Amino acid sequence: MASPDTLFDLGGKVACITGASSGLGRRAALALAEAGARIVGVARRQDQLDDLCNELGGVARAVSADVSDRGDLDNTVAKISAPFGAPDIIVHAAGLNTREMADDVTDGGWDQTLAINLSAPFFLSKAFVPEMKAKGWGRIVNFASLQSTRAFPGGIAYGATKGGIAQLTRAMAEAWSPHGITANAIGPGFFPTELTAAVFEDSDRAARNAAQTCVGRNGRLEDIDGPIRFLCSEASSYITGQVLMVDGGFTAK
Repeated sequence: MASPDTLFDLGGKVACITGASSGLGRRAALALAEAGARIVGVARRQDQLDDLCNELGGVARAVSADVSDRGDLDNTVAKISAPFGAPDIIVHAAGLNTREMADDVTDGGWDQTLAINLSAPFFLSKAFVPEMKAKGWGRIVNFASLQSTRAFPGGIAYGATKGGIAQLTRAMAEAWSPHGITANAIGPGFFPTELTAAVFEDSDRAARNAAQTCVGRNGRLEDIDGPIRFLCSEASSYITGQVLMVDGGFTAK
């Protein structure tokens, strides 16, 4: 029987995290590095990626790229693989929520939301699957949402992508898990990030969200540490195609 240390040890693994410049993506990078992984952080903001790398030291490298740009995908893939080789773990934390009401949705807002939230996780994963198949081991972690199953005002495009992420996760598992590659998703509740700034700036709304949970509070960044390490490690080797809601019981009530 493997020891707890072995189950959650990521020593020797390379983890690529999109959206690593801030929020839950940055926190995921810190958590996986602490578990022993070498980190390739991907985002558009070089300065914030540099801050992450400075904090983590030699185990981390930064790749400034727009993961929604499929025309530049080959270049992005090459840059991700350059520092440590092809990743064993891919965490898709990059995201966009335009908060456009249904009657006000623009073509650009819709297309950009789908490109970042739904298309990028599939096509970037697909690019690295051959290397994962060759190793017989891989971990893909998508980011779902409360809106994977709930409809919120101003969330029609975002919610459509997050409902899609839940099904994409299942479809990835069906396609790739026979080769040792698990695909799961984390569905965060309300965490204080750039994406949810509008929510937390409204103290009454934030309090209502906290009251909706079973534990009586909104998320803290450290609440993501255990779930992300679990889904990226041997501890979750028989779990695939699942959405793990990390929401304090918001969706249970």
